[in-house]
Amino acid sequence: MTATHPLSGASVLLAGATGGLGRALGAELHRRGASLTLVARDAVRLDALQLAGARVALDLRSPEACAAAVSAAVDQCGRLDIVVNAVGVVAFGSIDELSIDTMEELFLTNTFVPIMLARAALPVLQPGGAIVNISGVIAEVNLPGMAAYGASKAAVRSFDEALAREARRRKVRVLDARPPHTETGLAEHPLAGTAPRMPPGLEPALVATVICDALESATSDLPSTAFVS
Repeated sequence: MTATHPLSGASVLLAGATGGLGRALGAELHRRGASLTLVARDAVRLDALQLAGARVALDLRSPEACAAAVSAAVDQCGRLDIVVNAVGVVAFGSIDELSIDTMEELFLTNTFVPIMLARAALPVLQPGGAIVNISGVIAEVNLPGMAAYGASKAAVRSFDEALAREARRRKVRVLDARPPHTETGLAEHPLAGTAPRMPPGLEPALVATVICDALESATSDLPSTAFVS
C-alpha cells in the first residue's frame, strides 16, 4: 500500500532544482506526491532532470525573475503552497583575498534571492503554506576563510527569523534549515578560492528527507543538530 503524505498534491516551487541538494529535494518532494515547478538557470540541466513537473529556466538574481518564477508555479497548479529555495554559491579565501565582485555575488545569490523570492511569493502563498530557506551550519558558526560566505548565510538566518513573524499573519510558516556540510558538489565549483579539507559530509538525500519531514510537521526551525542522529 502506498503511503499518503501531507505533501501530496501540494504546489511546490523549487528554486535551484539542478543543484546537488535541489535534485535530492526534488526527488523527495516528488516521492511524497508534490506537484513541482522546477526553476534553475541552466535550461539544459533543467531539461535533463528525471522529475515530473514544469520547468522554468530563470536567473533569480532579479526581482522580475523571482516574480516570474512565482507566476509560473501559480499558472502550473492554480495556486502556490510551498517555496523551497536551494539556490546558493560559495567562495573561499580570507577577506583580503576576495574581490568585491565576488562578495557582491555571494550576497546577491545567497541573501537577496531568498529575500526577493519571499517578497514575490508571500502575496500568493496559500494559508498553511511555507517558505524554506537553507542557511546552513555556517550561519551558526562562521569560519576563517569563509567569512564572506558565512556572513551571506547568517543574513538569511536573521531574515528568516523576522520573516517568520511577518508571515505568521498570513498563516505562512518560514522554515530556516541549517544542515551541516553536505556532499552537494558546491564546494567543488566555488566563485573563488579552494575548499579546505573537510570531513565527509551528509548525503543530500538525508538532508532532503529531514527538510520534507519538517514540512509535513509543525516544525519551524531546523538547526544543524536536527540533521544528525
